[in-house]
Amino acid sequence: MNALAAVAMALLLMLAEQFRSRANETALRRQGAFEPPGDVYRAMAWVYPASFVAMGAEGWWHAGAGSSLWGLAIFGVAKLLKYWAIVSLGPRWTFRVLVLPGAPLVTRGPYAWVRHPNYVAVIGELIGFAVLVGAPGTAVVVIYLFARLLRRRVKIEDRALRGT
Repeated sequence: MNALAAVAMALLLMLAEQFRSRANETALRRQGAFEPPGDVYRAMAWVYPASFVAMGAEGWWHAGAGSSLWGLAIFGVAKLLKYWAIVSLGPRWTFRVLVLPGAPLVTRGPYAWVRHPNYVAVIGELIGFAVLVGAPGTAVVVIYLFARLLRRRVKIEDRALRGT
């Protein structure tokens, strides 16, 4: 798969996820959900898609250096994990951290084994995409930056879900 097609595919999938997230966000806010202070959503909202564009640019520069089979496999497995997390959270899944007071923690699906499977999937998507387009240099930088953002986000999310 060429890098431009891969970037288009990734961005289209993100756009579809954005529609689902916004619909759920609207419904959750109507039910009284709140967003904890200090979230890194604004940074994540541009760093994540920009990561795919940057990796796509490196892949385009090194045309043909990627591994379509392995990259698609890793990316696909990561997407399956993400969609399993989305289905498990149902209408509570959004890009933002929104806490619905009184709602129990979700412990079904991948949440029975991993506390933050969606974030594991996101790192898997980045790794798979880097392999797909052949962007090891950019991958190291964007995965490091995004993992730092996720680390901050997990702390905020865990604190909000504990009610402290």
